[in-house]
Amino acid sequence: MFRNPLSQTPGAGLLGLAALLLGLSACTRPQPGAEFNDPYEAQNRAVHAENVQLDSLVFGREHPRKRPILPAPIARSLSNAGDNLGMPSAVVNNLLQGKPGPALQDTLRFAINTTIGIGGLFDPASAMGIEAVDADFGQTLHVWGAPEGAFLVLPVAGPTTERDLAGSVVDVFLDPFNALGKPERYYLIAGRIGGAVGFRSANSELIDSILYESADSYAQMRLIYLQYRHNKLGIEEEVFDPYADPYGQ
Repeated sequence: MFRNPLSQTPGAGLLGLAALLLGLSACTRPQPGAEFNDPYEAQNRAVHAENVQLDSLVFGREHPRKRPILPAPIARSLSNAGDNLGMPSAVVNNLLQGKPGPALQDTLRFAINTTIGIGGLFDPASAMGIEAVDADFGQTLHVWGAPEGAFLVLPVAGPTTERDLAGSVVDVFLDPFNALGKPERYYLIAGRIGGAVGFRSANSELIDSILYESADSYAQMRLIYLQYRHNKLGIEEEVFDPYADPYGQ
């Protein structure tokens, strides 16, 4: 019986899937005159509505909140721990982008926060002036010249693009933590879920305003996500200036 060679190893399968997604992103070009490359808007809006409903079910939607989802110190610590778990992957991606300085900085930050910061619950590295230099494989693909592709909304995970989705798949393979055995891997998953909940709680005011107070939460979420990603990639947004000379004189 024929077997797909990509299915023989998880890493090869993930890389194959990422290559497929990246190939699709190269084919999904923005429509002429469109403000956003969002050809799947109808499906995206449906998934976004389900995500908002899930968020409301889990976190509630009182405005203003009578109490935070988690006490601020706990939310901050969980968010810190989640960020710390992403540092090894950031180190690898900074190296792939040809940035040894940021890779070394992230390595030092991870070492300090994992030890002195008790597994990343605290952030003494920032107090020492050692800030994180975030990097993921979506950024790496941008550096390598891959197109952004269409805007997407995933169940639970939320907004992304075809390029960022392909990058997320590869990041799973690149993350050194994924080599851990089963008991440790369960702790890792729990830590990442805790980090996500902590981030949601620490940023509840902003997220609530987008999801529940916007006239069109989908359009607002799309705009904020794309602006955030473009800013991280160093892409300057084109801003219309009504007083600019159209002939450049």
